[in-house]
Amino acid sequence: MSDFYQTGVVTTLHRLGPPNAERLERELVRLVRERPLALVLPSLYSELEGPALPHIVDELCKVPYISQIVISLDRADKKQFHHAREFFSQLPQVHRIIWNDGPRLRSLFELLPKHDLNFGEQGKGRGAWVAHGYVLAQGQARVIAIHDCDILTYDREMLGRLVYPVVNRQLNYRFCKGFYSRVTDRMHGRVTRLMMTPLIRSLQRTVGPLPFLTYLDSFRYILAGEFSMDADLPRVNRIPSDWGLEIGVLAEVYRNVALQRVCQVDIASNYEHKHQPLSEQDPEHGLMKMAVDISKSLFQTLAGEGVILSAGLFKSLEASYKRTAEDTIERYHADAAINGLEFDRDNEEKAVETFTRSIGLAGESFLADPLGAPLIPNWNRVTSAIPGFLSSLSEAVDEDNKS
Repeated sequence: MSDFYQTGVVTTLHRLGPPNAERLERELVRLVRERPLALVLPSLYSELEGPALPHIVDELCKVPYISQIVISLDRADKKQFHHAREFFSQLPQVHRIIWNDGPRLRSLFELLPKHDLNFGEQGKGRGAWVAHGYVLAQGQARVIAIHDCDILTYDREMLGRLVYPVVNRQLNYRFCKGFYSRVTDRMHGRVTRLMMTPLIRSLQRTVGPLPFLTYLDSFRYILAGEFSMDADLPRVNRIPSDWGLEIGVLAEVYRNVALQRVCQVDIASNYEHKHQPLSEQDPEHGLMKMAVDISKSLFQTLAGEGVILSAGLFKSLEASYKRTAEDTIERYHADAAINGLEFDRDNEEKAVETFTRSIGLAGESFLADPLGAPLIPNWNRVTSAIPGFLSSLSEAVDEDNKS
């Protein structure tokens, strides 16, 4: 982004001038003496075999200001866990791999439902939650950053820009969300472009210009998976375990952090990662499942804000969304044309039709069960119910990494 225009209620930190990773890192080396940083990497084992993660690790090896790296590893058997330890052994920073499928962690997780604590299905949300707990148990980091492990265009400046606003105490931000452009020979990011933004603006018309919706509409890439935060926030934030993670995180930040302490930062001139199939006929997979989960998370948050959501409102919302999204396609068509990008109008229309069905399914699910799946409890709740849980988590992870 070359402009410096501030929109909405969230401070935007732009990319102005040429990149200068070395200057940024020199400052961060000094700043982390007071505000140590932990980097959390939620990862499937399959990502170790993909094209993105080896390059990410190579880049992280050059980063001089990280105090610890915590890899939350899912879908790995014993042999794969040992391979992961070898894979990440090149990292010069202190690092630990959380083997979520290992016997020590599984045994520990069995304590949670015995105390009426639901920690959801295995996925990115739960993986991040466990890693945050381990960071809290270690008691070293003052700032936690998280990013995905499938970023094909990763470079270390991306991390520096993501953490700088929270690590730098003079800026006084407690939460920072990354944003970026997702463009190759065409525009990507369909769920953000064609579902989330039109849905939020349709909700503003149907339920009113609520402060929470204005807040959400201020984020340039609302579904970005990269953010940094004060390390104390996981003690009070509750998050979903499914695709609603990014919306759930923003909702909890809205509840627990003053808006003046929230910002977003341009972390990359371009960002490329794996693309999910649309799966227009299957609400259990691909972008359709993502859209259903995200919509349910948004509806449940609005209900928690006191908004009355009825069957009639959802019918109006579907119609409003579809019209708004179709108008949005016209805007992107013009944007693609002036920049000489490919633009598949038919696929864009199919995506909007799929997302319209997803919103309808999410509305039906909400009406059948307004509370939905419970959020993963925050760490204050867990340590109150099971006082020694964080210590046991730390010991289990450390033992897995020794043996």
